[in-house]
Amino acid sequence: MSAVGPVTFSLEADGVGWIVFDDPAARANVFNAATQTAFAAALDAAATARALVIRSAKERIFLAGADLQWLATLPDAAGAAEFSRAGQKLFQRLADFPAPVVCAIHGACAGGGFELALACHWRMASDAPVTQIGLPETGIGTIPGWGGSVRLPRLIGAKPALDHILAARLVGAAEARRAGLVDEIVPAPELRARARQAALRLAAEGRPVRSAPAGCEPAVFAGLRAATVAKTPGRQPAPVAAIDLVERTAGAPFPEALELEARAFGDVTAGAVCKNLVHVFFLRDAAKKRTLDGWFPAGAAQPRPIQRVGVVGAGVMGSGVAQWLAAHAFEVVMRDVQPALVERGLGVIRGLFDDAVKRGKLSTAEGSAGLRRVATTAGWDGFDTCDLVIEAIVENAAEKQKMFSELAALVRRDALLASNTSALPIEEIAGHVADPSRTLGLHFFNPVSRMPLVELIIGPHTSAVAAASALALVKALGKSPAICRSAPGFVVTRVLFFYLNEAVRLWEQGVPAEHIDPAMQEWGWPMGPLRLIDEVGVDVTGFIFGEMEHYFPSRFSGTAACGQMAAAGWRGRKADAGAGFYHYEAGRASVNGAAAALVRGGGPPMEERAIQETLMGVMVREAEAVLAEGVVRSADDLDFALLLGAGFPAWRGGLLRWARAERGAGVP
Repeated sequence: MSAVGPVTFSLEADGVGWIVFDDPAARANVFNAATQTAFAAALDAAATARALVIRSAKERIFLAGADLQWLATLPDAAGAAEFSRAGQKLFQRLADFPAPVVCAIHGACAGGGFELALACHWRMASDAPVTQIGLPETGIGTIPGWGGSVRLPRLIGAKPALDHILAARLVGAAEARRAGLVDEIVPAPELRARARQAALRLAAEGRPVRSAPAGCEPAVFAGLRAATVAKTPGRQPAPVAAIDLVERTAGAPFPEALELEARAFGDVTAGAVCKNLVHVFFLRDAAKKRTLDGWFPAGAAQPRPIQRVGVVGAGVMGSGVAQWLAAHAFEVVMRDVQPALVERGLGVIRGLFDDAVKRGKLSTAEGSAGLRRVATTAGWDGFDTCDLVIEAIVENAAEKQKMFSELAALVRRDALLASNTSALPIEEIAGHVADPSRTLGLHFFNPVSRMPLVELIIGPHTSAVAAASALALVKALGKSPAICRSAPGFVVTRVLFFYLNEAVRLWEQGVPAEHIDPAMQEWGWPMGPLRLIDEVGVDVTGFIFGEMEHYFPSRFSGTAACGQMAAAGWRGRKADAGAGFYHYEAGRASVNGAAAALVRGGGPPMEERAIQETLMGVMVREAEAVLAEGVVRSADDLDFALLLGAGFPAWRGGLLRWARAERGAGVP
């Protein structure tokens, strides 16, 4: 056996050689400079093998692609193109290997890992759920650059290949087999034995000869471009670059096609969008490892186990939180003041579990088990045994104060008390709790089942134990934590509603909704600000505007428009009338001209760029204030919260990252 860094090679008596990826210094196998060198050496050592099998010794990872830290160091387009050529050359050695090469895939096989597999002569995947296969590169602003953009279209056809490349997602073994990404699926325990059999069979019978037409009609490529541009607001070059590349290489000789791939990879990888999306990837990865360092003295934050959680409030938020807890194996008791409200909330929970089963997120048995973990009450039955209670009632300080005082007298003395408030300081809510050290905020976002962020709010009296226990809970729920100091609006609500308020102000001054919203969508937001207000609720937005004006009287001047519209019955999309800034009929939105006539004044026309600069300028200024006040520890933490909680366009890298790169910090 030869061992070179994270790759080993061994040759068995029957002539089958084994190349095994297993980086002892990491949980995942990735391609970096050391791995490439070691893999090349293993191929050298395998020269006399009768057949070759490539596998991973990791339990959950085959190969997770290129090390993004390595990718981030590429200096320019020329350097990135050379990076591509080096990978292409290495994988071409596999394709040209004199003996048949079988790729035995178990675990995640992503990006460069799948490009390696594509260069092999036979691809075999285990049937384990951890086996996930695909090319996610366009999701981080680049394209497959180690032969994947050329080999996959020639394996399964241009249109199916682009569907996978543009989707930027991994698929399970069964879907991979149906699509032609792999040749065979075998039970996970049999993978090694079956891979050896396949290798010996190919050595005896010869490797398979197969190819699909790499091209298709020009209209197909044109349609893909149009659909891609429509789905990716703003300026994201990678998806279109992938389409252009597959079209250009369809009839090209293989070496020429690889060179075109290298150049295209260099161009997109050196661009700002790729660098921003890689930065966001690192922010997400850092959130998984989030600690309370800097918030409490080292060693002070030791979590306490949480197994049973009470949820007060059976509305949309309370039901969503309860369902998510139960889906993650927590015992839950949900309470509201009336049996009818409790029953309605339970119906919401049942529907959420049904939806999760339909979407394949849970099995039928898992959905049923989750539902059984939810108990309900119109009293306080079961709350005396809770480790944590999450309050999710109406966003009213007096009501929340009253509820916290009542809870403090009902639950165990060591039970934690958390509020799901989106804007109210925790110290105000917990002002009458005898032991405020057990109080904090856990701000889930709606819908809970789809939104990944939870703001963990540390009040002035919150203990290290309470914060650590809540942080452990957030991670156990599969959510991404943003840790904040208690302050009005925290991060997301505060920055977002300053932006929304300014959008309404422009509308009041005569800038039409049909100018404001498209301008901000063109900038990169998934939804315009006025349309977002309709989704939140015009009345709810008006209430939060009032809260912001109360807490920030010198900087926030609330508009009257939302109050006037709500009084007229235009309360947003989900209201009875189904109208706000827009009318909603048959799934279509049209401008509510009557609302505009009611409140809008006259004003000069405003260019798209001026709208964008005005609204983003307000957002940046408030974000800088949040950072200066110490509500979060860093600009990256603030950017992360807005990326996941407000829908800030990831391809711009984060609000403050964008501002500092493009406009300068604290711009007017």
